[in-house]
Amino acid sequence: MHIHIIGICGTFMGGIAAIAKQLGHQVSGSDANVYPPMSTQLEALGIQLQSGYAEAHLEPRPDLVIIGNALSRGNPEVEKVLRDRLRYVSGAQWLHEEVLRHHWVLAVAGTHGKTTTASMLAWILEDAGYNPGFMIGGVPENFGISARVTDSDFFVIEADEYDTAFFDKRSKFVHYSPDTLIINNLEFDHADIFPDLAAIQRQFAHLLRVVPDSGQVIVPAADAVIEDVLAQGCWSDVVRVGAGADWDLLAHGDDGSRFELLDHGGQTVASVQWSLLGLHNVRNAVMAMLAARHVGIDVKTSAQALQSFKSPKRRMELLADVQGIKVYDDFAHHPTAIATTLAGLKAHHPGRIVAVLEPRSNTMKLGVHAQQLQHALAVADQQFVLQPPSLSWALADYLTDATIANSVEQLMQQLVSSVKPGDAVIIMSNGSFDGLHQRFIDTLKQRDSL
Repeated sequence: MHIHIIGICGTFMGGIAAIAKQLGHQVSGSDANVYPPMSTQLEALGIQLQSGYAEAHLEPRPDLVIIGNALSRGNPEVEKVLRDRLRYVSGAQWLHEEVLRHHWVLAVAGTHGKTTTASMLAWILEDAGYNPGFMIGGVPENFGISARVTDSDFFVIEADEYDTAFFDKRSKFVHYSPDTLIINNLEFDHADIFPDLAAIQRQFAHLLRVVPDSGQVIVPAADAVIEDVLAQGCWSDVVRVGAGADWDLLAHGDDGSRFELLDHGGQTVASVQWSLLGLHNVRNAVMAMLAARHVGIDVKTSAQALQSFKSPKRRMELLADVQGIKVYDDFAHHPTAIATTLAGLKAHHPGRIVAVLEPRSNTMKLGVHAQQLQHALAVADQQFVLQPPSLSWALADYLTDATIANSVEQLMQQLVSSVKPGDAVIIMSNGSFDGLHQRFIDTLKQRDSL
């Protein structure tokens, strides 16, 4: 079958393309921005890529068109699909019909930690010999790829709440019908499509409606927002994690490098010493261990696997150590994620923490999190924040301690002139930050050679 994917270079649609190719389909695709690394990965799979959108990309007529959720009416390819009555479907629906309904699905949902937790869960299953399929919104370092199908009974998926397509405004995860579901946390985000937290809770309630009575839902204890969702209807076993709940955790120190999983009686049942940082990752790990337990993997086996787990790319990824200056890349863009990421690094690193932020998410652009940003950045010893033209509000009105730059070039100059040996610089963005990471590293290396 010839499948054409409109919007192929997004993380989710790129994963769909890779799986479709692995299943033996002829795959082509188009996107407004066709560039590495996704373009390189897809071309290596033998997938034909076309830059921009044009009706000619749908000639010869494909058997099926998969339309990404970033596409809308007015797009020339979308209009041709509708006018010529081509068979079309969303990526989430295609994934359910062609892959997920044949597997035991382990889904990881929530506002923060989905990519890391899903990567942990996939690695635990892999290390235990389960050979899982997976689709993750990042690149798990233990695998080097973001999506695959296998002959295993199990499939791990990162389940985000973003809408499915212009013709299907349900959250993508409603299509996944998980047997095992993790809800890590739940806060307001995606202000471009959700008017308030209640609207997001409604979508999570819809998700619970498709978890079977044989399934299991794993949640943090005493989380009022999640408990409100559960109260709307849950027909599955619910496992809670936290003080006085079904399971609990004990972290040794503030950096999260050592922790224990405790049973309901407070007894240690598994211990982990690993390379990841931050108490948020400890919580992610416990959720993954309990999800793996639901498919038959003992928590001690999971603990052993986590000791060889490598963090996904762009999740506190150490890019370089130049002149004694450590440079990290992190995907954090929500105030909660920014705060927990910085806290984890602060607990581990003895020197100064220098935070560099690009407020790029749609929610951040709308100013929804403006009031919380200063508190989120507070743990950093020095703060540099970019004021992009797309931001509808002035950073200076809310950030009194940060150095604010109006361009990446200006930010680079300010950053390079300020850092010194012993610093840990963490660059946070959910985009490319105009290549700031490598430009900064290259500049440090040039300075070092003088």
